[in-house]
Amino acid sequence: MVFSNNDEGLINKKLPKELLLRIFSFLDIVTLCRCAQISKAWNILALDGSNWQRIDLFNFQTDVEGRVVENISKRCGGFLRKLSLRGCIGVGDSSLKTFAQNCRNIEHLNLNGCTKITDSTCYSLSRFCSKLKHLDLTSCVSITNSSLKGISEGCRSLEYLNLSWCDQITKDGIEALVRGCRGLKSLLLRGCTQLEDEALKHIQNYCHELVSLNLQSCSRVTDEGVVQICRGCPRLQALCLSGCGNLTDASLTALALNCPRLQILEAARCSHLTDAGFTLLARNCHDLEKMDLEECILITDSTLSQLSIHCPRLQALSLSHCELITDDGILHLSNSACGHERLRVLELDNCLLITDVALEHLEHCRGLERLELYDCQQVTRAGIKRMRAQLPHVKVHAYFAPVTPPSAVGGGGQRLCRCCVIL
Repeated sequence: MVFSNNDEGLINKKLPKELLLRIFSFLDIVTLCRCAQISKAWNILALDGSNWQRIDLFNFQTDVEGRVVENISKRCGGFLRKLSLRGCIGVGDSSLKTFAQNCRNIEHLNLNGCTKITDSTCYSLSRFCSKLKHLDLTSCVSITNSSLKGISEGCRSLEYLNLSWCDQITKDGIEALVRGCRGLKSLLLRGCTQLEDEALKHIQNYCHELVSLNLQSCSRVTDEGVVQICRGCPRLQALCLSGCGNLTDASLTALALNCPRLQILEAARCSHLTDAGFTLLARNCHDLEKMDLEECILITDSTLSQLSIHCPRLQALSLSHCELITDDGILHLSNSACGHERLRVLELDNCLLITDVALEHLEHCRGLERLELYDCQQVTRAGIKRMRAQLPHVKVHAYFAPVTPPSAVGGGGQRLCRCCVIL
């Protein structure tokens, strides 16, 4: 028997405590808790703080209350380095204050969706958690500029901060943050709708190490702010400008001239961008891997031609609702180095000029994994079937509207398809 009533199982006798602890360190939370119920010896080993350096409670979010976090913090203490409370809406400021006091070596903290927390939590983190490097406050809607001031004073090692949908944040909070946290490499500001160009000027002045910036739906941002970011953050590799509807080719020009390391550009719904801007970008940013150009309605096959020539690493491209794109543009893409070797995802929803001919061109893209064709009205089932015969691994997502049935002989009125009837 491995286990016995006197708690001296064979495995406990044969293996030293240090080796057992090492084995336990590879187990997840659920398995550790099960092991803790085996025997007194295993209870001590399983609940040893050294086994609880990384904890993710997302799968238990509906059950996690403040006392759970407090108990974990007391058990783990200084061992805990990474904690995810994503979606744990029952956790509030009081329990996170206890956590901060007990777990002062925490480096990675995810509070995404913890809607009960306020500035008080950030004060606690600032006071006790000086080693914090990664902090996610997504959708913590009660967070204000005061939180950013506190973080800047106490968490100066911060490298990643997600403030998405914290819509009380203004330029004053950003200024306080970047003055203290000058080593920031990733800053996510999606949905921070009060931010204007002046906030970006503060980032330009202090965050010269910035690699990733997300400004999705920051609709007040203009070319002026993007130009400032590009000039102050030459190491930028990922930039999201989706929903910044005021931007023009001036932003693309600034990126092209200042950010040659750019790998990811998301510019969905930036409807003023044109072929001229993307041509300059492609000719200067050869490391581009992912581009989201959905609803960039002015671009044509010319943009695809330039990307095909100058961006051999392109892996994912969204052209949905770019209604000027034709089969010729897809031909350029499929015949290029990126088409033959790198392209994995292509989105062509609502590209009304795309036909089955484009699918024939895409047969050359041997690495293609996913193709979006919703509402491409000139693409047929037969065309998709022929392409999949050549690329059996590719996932094609398409929608074919039901055909309107012919009018009944002698019928009194126009017949409608089922969709129209439902609507």
